[in-house]
Amino acid sequence: MGILQVVAGPLSQQFSQLGCVSQIGVAIASFLFVAVVVNVLQQFLFKKPNEPPLVFHWFPLIGSTITYGMDPPRFFKENREKYGDCFTFILLGKKTTVYVGPKGNDFILNGKIRDVNAEEIYTVLTTPVFGKDVVYDCPNSKLMEQKKFMKIALTTEAFRQYVPIISDEVTNYLKRTADFKGKSGIVDIPPKMAQITIFTASHALQGKEIRDKFDESLADLYHDLDMGFSPINFMLHWAPLPWNNRRDYAQRTIAKIYMDTIKERRARGETGAQDIMWHLMNSTYKGNVPVPDHEVAHMMIALLMAGQHSSSSTSSWIMLRLASRPDIMEDLYNEQVKNLGADLPPLTYEDLAKLPLHAAIVKETLRLHAPIHSIMRAVKTPMPVPGTKYVIPTDHVLLAAPGVSATDESYFPQPDLWEPHRWEKDSPLAPTIVRNVSSEEDDEKIDYGYGLVSKGANSPYLPFGAGRHRCIGEQFANLQLQTILAVIVRNFKFRNVDGSDKVIGTDYASLFSRPLEPAKIYWERREGCQL
Repeated sequence: MGILQVVAGPLSQQFSQLGCVSQIGVAIASFLFVAVVVNVLQQFLFKKPNEPPLVFHWFPLIGSTITYGMDPPRFFKENREKYGDCFTFILLGKKTTVYVGPKGNDFILNGKIRDVNAEEIYTVLTTPVFGKDVVYDCPNSKLMEQKKFMKIALTTEAFRQYVPIISDEVTNYLKRTADFKGKSGIVDIPPKMAQITIFTASHALQGKEIRDKFDESLADLYHDLDMGFSPINFMLHWAPLPWNNRRDYAQRTIAKIYMDTIKERRARGETGAQDIMWHLMNSTYKGNVPVPDHEVAHMMIALLMAGQHSSSSTSSWIMLRLASRPDIMEDLYNEQVKNLGADLPPLTYEDLAKLPLHAAIVKETLRLHAPIHSIMRAVKTPMPVPGTKYVIPTDHVLLAAPGVSATDESYFPQPDLWEPHRWEKDSPLAPTIVRNVSSEEDDEKIDYGYGLVSKGANSPYLPFGAGRHRCIGEQFANLQLQTILAVIVRNFKFRNVDGSDKVIGTDYASLFSRPLEPAKIYWERREGCQL
């Protein structure tokens, strides 16, 4: 006690002589110092042997969140090298356990509903965007029914109709857009691809009546909705922040368009229509409960939004990658001429199967630029990690990062190289999943309530997720992206503005990664351009 008095006495006297502002500064600095010391001691002295290692950080309550947010894939890879496939970090004040690699993908994404829960994690993000009583704002059993309703738009017969619709939408957009007038020019490509994807998806999936109500300004509203998925909204989804205000305005505006259309169609007494809105308006839940109109409107937003952020981002990356590799763009053009004919007839659904390199472009781009870098689940019961001593407690969040294994040299030779030809079986860069694994058609299937899907999650390549929350629009996304790509390739040549092979960096401001903007490319019309 005497030593404490000897030390504290002079310090207290010096503190009392400081001005008010200085005292506040010293108090804040002292608090931060003590907080750092306590947190560091906790990380060293209070380790729980049955929990995965905790990523060390001098400022663990905010430091790991900031480091993760700046570049999630780099954060995962660096900590995997230090701690192994399974480790924990503090994300927005919550212990978050990452489990990467195929085993981690399977452990989290194929987790049983009694063990893991997606709704608790994502409802604060999705409900303000999609609206009430759909997707994660309802019980999982109801979500599975909603998915089943929407699969009516995702049949092979529907796909046959979609290819000409998408092709015409892209062609008409390129004809009328000022940035593509003339023989050549420079364009900021991501905003254009965002508009193209919303126009093509709205027309194909939701019909001409809905598509005619969309213009460039309304398409931009979907971008505002997308920004509602900002990671900070896990905590501040309710706050009157600028991006939340824009999100809420966009949601109200788009929902009103759908609600007005529903009322108009009910007033007309429509029967026998085949589009998705009519189908939802006449669907019933178990117990013969009709789907309320507001849920129809909100499902329409979810149907379009669910694919918009991923297709918009992926199509932008495809164009940027082609600008960095004009030789690949010529390979694509030559593939069309060889397999479809020199006159390049209008595209059909059956044509897409004749264009394997076009499909490989989409695969390879999704491998390096997965739109969703982190997939999270709440832990409902303690979960032992097979083959380890770890048990994940219920106060942790689980995080899968399929993009880590998709860029792992154990499965993909030269993993950081964008090379679409790697998906050819004879390529020296062919992934092990191409060489050694049977096609998905041979995988075990399971029905979560909305039709059979592949059960496989123990894979290094899962661009559309896995398990009960696997993206039901996977086939449509591939069809949409390949058709958009084919139309653009037969009309344009791309290169980088400076002629280099560089590719712009990634923007992680939203949960859905996208190219940094502006991302400009140089375009030139081909001889015999069909526009």
